[in-house]
Amino acid sequence: MKKRLSISDIALNLGVSVTTVSFILNDKAREKRISEQLTKRVLDYVKQVGYKPNQLAKSLRTGKSKTIGLLVEDISNSFFANIADHIEKLAYEYGYHIVYCSMNNDVNRAKELIQLFYDRQIDGFIITPTEGLTEIIQRLLKNNVPVVLFDRNLDDLETNFVISENKEGALLGVKYLAEEKKAERIGFITINSEQLQMRGRLEGYNEAVAAIGLEPLIKRIDASKSDEDTVAAIKDFIVTNKLDGILFATNYLALSGLKAIKTFGLPIHKLVSFDENTVFSLVEPPVSAIAQNMGEIAQQVVDILISEINGTNKDLVKVVVPCALIRR
Repeated sequence: MKKRLSISDIALNLGVSVTTVSFILNDKAREKRISEQLTKRVLDYVKQVGYKPNQLAKSLRTGKSKTIGLLVEDISNSFFANIADHIEKLAYEYGYHIVYCSMNNDVNRAKELIQLFYDRQIDGFIITPTEGLTEIIQRLLKNNVPVVLFDRNLDDLETNFVISENKEGALLGVKYLAEEKKAERIGFITINSEQLQMRGRLEGYNEAVAAIGLEPLIKRIDASKSDEDTVAAIKDFIVTNKLDGILFATNYLALSGLKAIKTFGLPIHKLVSFDENTVFSLVEPPVSAIAQNMGEIAQQVVDILISEINGTNKDLVKVVVPCALIRR
């Protein structure tokens, strides 16, 4: 790689002062009464040589790195991958770049990543919090670091968040299975978690089956189980309870459910998953989905965080975004 061109190099090559070049590159030429002719000469030269400012030096000068840390549960999951894409594009429109990574529901890993990003002077954080992160996020807030939580919030933490209507979404899914698909034994397959969004989906399922007068049939899957064990557990749950309809709490559980149905030839085709996946319209049986509005969630998250970074938010912002049912 060739040597990075500095402001000093530009000043030396053009025979002007470093201060003059700095003022011009920071849009202060008119304020400092630098002639239009000299301004044009410097800018033309900068364009010609392809000069890029040293972002670290600029961040030290302005106090902003123009980067945002995005920490999600699993970036390979289609929901998080799609929403990260939305967030990245929206942040770029504000002049920010995204640095993102997966926490994999590992609280120690999550704490290390948050500390790493903080040490790198990230301007703000967008986080899908795992359990046990209250203390370190509270520390960020005390240090006036802008933070927005999404997908879930933490009961014991007052901060900005954007979440979906998880309870209402689950109610919608059960109602669809019972009223439109005429299912009479509707099971709910979820993960063994106390995360807020999972509690909301479970609450919605329980409320819906109670209102309809059906028996609640719930299977909690340990997230640490192998895919093979998860598939076997789902098969046993379907067979033992003679299910004719299932609401899956996540799209990856729905994929495991499809594997169980195909592998063991199970006669069940009334399926709904919380969160969409591209394969749901291509498989047999097709899977209806409770789709979260990723575009709206991403827009709200980025707008709130940028307002926090710019100091224009006076109060905490708490947004709940409705879900939509995709019938198949």
